[in-house]
Amino acid sequence: MKIRRRFASGGAITRLLDFLKSRFLPAPPDDDAAKSLVPDAPRFGDYEATGATGTTGGRPFLRRLAAIPVPAYVRDRQFGLVAGSVFLGTLLVGYLMAALVFFPAPIFAANRSVPRVIGLQEAAARERLSAERLRVGAVTHEAHPTAAAGIVVWQEPPPGVVAPEQTDVTLTVSDGPRRIPVPDVAGYEAEHARLLIESAGLRVGSTESTQAPTPKNVVVNTRPPAGAALTPGGSVTLVVSVGTATIRVPSLKGLSLEEARLALETAGLVLGTWFGQTPSDADVAPGEIFYQEPSAGTLSAPGTAVHVRVARSGQ
Repeated sequence: MKIRRRFASGGAITRLLDFLKSRFLPAPPDDDAAKSLVPDAPRFGDYEATGATGTTGGRPFLRRLAAIPVPAYVRDRQFGLVAGSVFLGTLLVGYLMAALVFFPAPIFAANRSVPRVIGLQEAAARERLSAERLRVGAVTHEAHPTAAAGIVVWQEPPPGVVAPEQTDVTLTVSDGPRRIPVPDVAGYEAEHARLLIESAGLRVGSTESTQAPTPKNVVVNTRPPAGAALTPGGSVTLVVSVGTATIRVPSLKGLSLEEARLALETAGLVLGTWFGQTPSDADVAPGEIFYQEPSAGTLSAPGTAVHVRVARSGQ
């Protein structure tokens, strides 16, 4: 727009030549100064005299073109293109070095759908992932209320997720149900001990009696002992005291079952189990007791059960 307004008036050709002279080849104040700047350089209007080779007096015409200054915005743009190209080239070379030398891996890895391994044994889960070209990452173990020990209960990434080959899959493996320690109920009454064991998540399977220097119906110990770890709902046997051994067991040999029951109850004991058996002693009549446990004369605690065997006919 500036050039158009500048040459809109008359004398446009003259003004154009003056402008080009002042822009590309300003005239020096004298011929000596001009020769010192550009020796033997032809004037702007002397182009016709240069001929096809563009020379005058053996001097190349392109020297004048090389002396023309390049605008600043052109230089800046060229520098930016060169700098950007150098940066991108350096970045590409660095990526290739990292991908091919330091961390060799396929540039375009194939994708895989992560299979479901939850519910499998750990060994089977490893084989399944390896078949899908995936890797097993970290493996953690934790208690699980229902899964047996060694079963995979979780995986990350979850099943169905699309992931590149050689992706690490983290597994969580069950250690089985959380184990419960048997509470220490020694010294508690049997009923109170039963409540404590059931509150812990266990159950009382059976109750056994034993003579001990403790009051009757007090728990002496348990089987398994206190502190043993059981699965939830595990069975515990209570060993309950029948008191101190202060009663001498009477002899029941030759007595019938009714006579033995009466004699034991009178002494503070009870008749336990009995069964018939052919005795080796022929002097014992059928229906009479020929064996007892505990034996006669043994000191027992009150309420101790005495077990017997009754003679039966040999026929």
